[in-house]
Amino acid sequence: MSSISSKQPLTRVSSICAIATLFFLSLTTRTLAHHALGGRLPVNGFEGFFSGLAHPIIGLDHFAFVVASGLLAVGLENGILIPVAFVFATLMGTGIHLQKLDLFSPELMIALSVITFGLLLSLKSRFSGNSNLYTIGLATLGIIAGVFHGYAYGESIVGAQMTPLVSYLAGFALIQLAIACGAFFGGRLIKEKFANKSVNVMQFLGLLIAGVGGVFLMGIK
Repeated sequence: MSSISSKQPLTRVSSICAIATLFFLSLTTRTLAHHALGGRLPVNGFEGFFSGLAHPIIGLDHFAFVVASGLLAVGLENGILIPVAFVFATLMGTGIHLQKLDLFSPELMIALSVITFGLLLSLKSRFSGNSNLYTIGLATLGIIAGVFHGYAYGESIVGAQMTPLVSYLAGFALIQLAIACGAFFGGRLIKEKFANKSVNVMQFLGLLIAGVGGVFLMGIK
């Protein structure tokens, strides 16, 4: 009983910090463009690659999801497959957009995906059982989310020539893998160095990520 009660204040602190951060995010503007070139199409390989690198970073909703995919992989058997599956699915999603096919409410689905992965991260310590099966389930959700995130990425490159297009795809694939791997190894470090508090740190990060998704969900018109 004492161990449970000792964890409750820490959990409350994590929740309060996440809510406070969410409040701060809600006060910030969402005018940060998803276009690194100010909405202009890239005209060469360098511009395409730069735009691809920037898109998942300047899009806070995309960035939050990629971080969540890396953190969720920590401690799971073959967990790294989660972000890898997501990244490959984003390429598929961009391809769908380039083929001028429509997906149902991409902004809504992206916001919901961020909320879902954030909540799963905050509740991760409560799940037990077959780690590999859990990994497969999360990777499947990552694939579904990746299609919608990739569809949004495609908006910045529709109409571009082949060279900047290929460079754009390479850029956003590489940066997403780098971010996810950074989150993965960062999460492992937290788990190793702060063993007694790692659960609370992950809960905070999960709630924060879910909050980012909530902010974007409220902003959808």
